[in-house]
Amino acid sequence: MRGQAGFWDIDERYARLSEAGDPLEKLNAVVPWEVFRKPLAKVLKRSDGARGGRPAYDPVMMFKIMVLQALYGLSDDQAEFQIQDRLSFMRFLGLGLGDRVPDAKTIWLFREHLTQACAVENLFARFDKHLAKAGYLAMGGQIVDATIVAAPKQRNTDAEKADIKAGKVPDAWKEKPAKLRQKDRDARWTVKFSKAKVAEEGKAQQRDIAIPAFGYKNHAAIDRRHGFIRGWNVTSASAYDGAQLRNVLNRANTGSTVWADTAYRSKKNEEWLDRNGYVSEIHHKKPKGRPMSEATSRANGRRSKTRAFVEHVFARQKAQMKLFIRTIGIARARTKIGMTNLAYNLMRYVWHQGRTAPA
Repeated sequence: MRGQAGFWDIDERYARLSEAGDPLEKLNAVVPWEVFRKPLAKVLKRSDGARGGRPAYDPVMMFKIMVLQALYGLSDDQAEFQIQDRLSFMRFLGLGLGDRVPDAKTIWLFREHLTQACAVENLFARFDKHLAKAGYLAMGGQIVDATIVAAPKQRNTDAEKADIKAGKVPDAWKEKPAKLRQKDRDARWTVKFSKAKVAEEGKAQQRDIAIPAFGYKNHAAIDRRHGFIRGWNVTSASAYDGAQLRNVLNRANTGSTVWADTAYRSKKNEEWLDRNGYVSEIHHKKPKGRPMSEATSRANGRRSKTRAFVEHVFARQKAQMKLFIRTIGIARARTKIGMTNLAYNLMRYVWHQGRTAPA
């Protein structure tokens, strides 16, 4: 039987993780985490230690826990367990086997501080500034789209739904504070339409599918040149995509062209784009009661080849990063989605740096 694990045993395990290509080690080596310290310090209330008790956790380490949660779709309880269990997580956070690990309540409280201070926007902007300094300017124009981010479905009566839509709190909930805390009054239902593919010869034409969804929307704009998310906003799932166009476009982009699907094409948006020096490559809608002209169809197809790149961003967030809203209310959803957008940019930055690194 072997004795208790020693320093060299752990060191050997870390070496084997590195040989296997630990992605968190690469992330740690490439991202300048200290750029986040100043904005974090501004929003976090820290004890000076005069009252005794345990010292506060390092804010950058706590922020990195939120990055782990965004990358792996972890709840607070899952994050606490995985940090205790995985050597790669411990190394990423700079923790040794004998160090204290923040519990789920501490992680939740840290995120609440950020939410109350609306700090994620500043953190996102701080890293975007670093990207520009590192040579990754927003350029080549920008691609805009939105995706639905699911949240736990609410089981409400018709009367409760009417009160929520009117901006009221149902009377039955007022008498039950515990129930009220579990009710998300900001998320909304919407219907997502999936167009059926054109049937092959000899086969029956399938019908379009309407899929109900509940939650929020992540509205985002990426730059065409590097694929980083440069602007974003969060709304309920029922919000109209086109109304968010001007809220997500990044004026720092050196290119003037804007790509988007038909949801963003309106007279109001086209006039605003033209007035602000943008060139619209937004898809044209099919005329009512008439077939789309061949020239318009070809133009839309050409636009789709560029616009499709933003779909890759959302696909990664939902498939690999398992983006899902577990919290209550749009303020917390904004923090969750904003951190996911930031974590995506962090990994994208690692990918770009890997391409430019000498062999």
